[in-house]
Amino acid sequence: MHDRFFVVVLLLFALVLVPAGARGDEGSQRANILLIVADDLGYSDLGCYGGEIKTPNLDQLATKGMRLTQFYNCSRCCPSRACLMTGLYPHQAGVGLMNADLGHPGYRGHLNDRCVTIAELLHQAGYRTYLSGKWHLGQPNPVERGFEEAYVMDGGFRTCWDPRAFRRLPRSRTPRTYPEGKFYATDAITDYALDFLRDARSGKKPFFLYLAYNAPHFPLHAPKAEIAKYSEVYTRGWDEIRQQRHGRMTKLGIVPQETKLTPRSEYWTFQHKNHGVNPVWTSLDADRRADLARRMAIFAAMVDRMDQNIGRVLADLRKNNQLDNTLILFLSDNGACAEWDPFGFDVQSGPKNILHKGADLEAMGSPSSYLSYGSGWANVGCTPFRLYKHFEHEGGISTPLIIHWPAKMKRAGQIDPHPAHLIDLLPTCLEVAGASYPERFKGRSLLPLEGQSLIPGLEKPQTKPRTLYFEHEGNRAVRDGKWKLVSQHGGNWELHDLDTDRTELTDLAAQFPEKVKSLTAKYTSWAERCGVLPWPIQAKPKPPSKEQGQQ
Repeated sequence: MHDRFFVVVLLLFALVLVPAGARGDEGSQRANILLIVADDLGYSDLGCYGGEIKTPNLDQLATKGMRLTQFYNCSRCCPSRACLMTGLYPHQAGVGLMNADLGHPGYRGHLNDRCVTIAELLHQAGYRTYLSGKWHLGQPNPVERGFEEAYVMDGGFRTCWDPRAFRRLPRSRTPRTYPEGKFYATDAITDYALDFLRDARSGKKPFFLYLAYNAPHFPLHAPKAEIAKYSEVYTRGWDEIRQQRHGRMTKLGIVPQETKLTPRSEYWTFQHKNHGVNPVWTSLDADRRADLARRMAIFAAMVDRMDQNIGRVLADLRKNNQLDNTLILFLSDNGACAEWDPFGFDVQSGPKNILHKGADLEAMGSPSSYLSYGSGWANVGCTPFRLYKHFEHEGGISTPLIIHWPAKMKRAGQIDPHPAHLIDLLPTCLEVAGASYPERFKGRSLLPLEGQSLIPGLEKPQTKPRTLYFEHEGNRAVRDGKWKLVSQHGGNWELHDLDTDRTELTDLAAQFPEKVKSLTAKYTSWAERCGVLPWPIQAKPKPPSKEQGQQ
């Protein structure tokens, strides 16, 4: 009897010492985390942000959750993904440009050994960790950076119609098979996401699912039935659609009523060989307008289909009584894609454009096509702001962010204008998981976090000013409270008061030279600290890297 009592005491004592994340009972009560990222989705494309595209599932999340209107990205896919995964600025994580290794610490093209991912930290905290969709962070691959299971698109953009563009990891796993002609990337990414959710429910641990759609990134591909919904919508042209979006955005409160719509934005052709301004829609001939309207209809169809698939995931969570205790974050990785001129490209990313006419219009969006929608429609996607993806003006770095968590949400339905950034996602996930950020991870010394948790903002508005920094391809910016200092590569600094001029139409640099000087000093100090180099970056011979993993 004495021995049994002693064993029971030991067992109870052991349970107290085991971290909550390792215990099935308490671990299962911690919130799940679903991070959904769209690719090249514009700030105003969703219905709940003023767009005409049908997105009822995301709109419902917004209505029952919260919309942030001054949430910032890193202006392009690889830097943004490095930032959101690590809570660091992209140069600190080794991805200051894209996934090419230029031999400099901030430009290795893959996550370095001074950072740790959300998946690594949550897995250590007792979470199941899954990725379905786009990684685009080079080697090591996602299962070597904390994801237990993954379904991954190779590279940054591929066809939406060919399953060979994707891989199941670890390699020992058996991939799904699809009948000939039945594969569509957005559907498949969701199929695997549902598989992963089913797998997570087989145990008692909470899950972290990174659902990273490649939609609506080029090549623009969508099922015919989805395209048909929008066949007439965009024949009105980008000028009218942009005006309509602006009107809805002010009514919704996404932007203040007094916000002015910017003029048509500039564009640069492939490799910046030529420069111009997006033309007036009615100045284009009928064939060109038909071609461009079809391109935008395909883009809208991709967004529509993505929303439908998000609805599948939400239905699964609801059916299994997991929706209320799942933190859902939805965002885009950068501003809308203007590559490379008003008419878009065909065949591959580059200067070639095909003017599709007559019966050929119907083939656009099918497996036989490969196209983008161009800078005119990207200008619509970034309504009401200047410029687009690649740039640090608001059109390039402003992202829709929807936060949904019924169990903790105190501000359901509200629109929050407080500035926030991708660096905030990792600290947010850590707070939800009850985990902390370490100084070291697996023997590696880590850089300190740059971001802060978004969770306090679910309960009450946050008012503390933020200082945020941006750089890509020599385009630069610093946001300090209401002030923003920004420049295009090779251009002068502009100074804007974002409280009164979020669309950056009035340059105050000449009126406030001391403010320009102080913000320039802040930017320079940040750039030096984070390993930002002058543009263009000169590649240098690369020593063998111990950081590179094997697929």
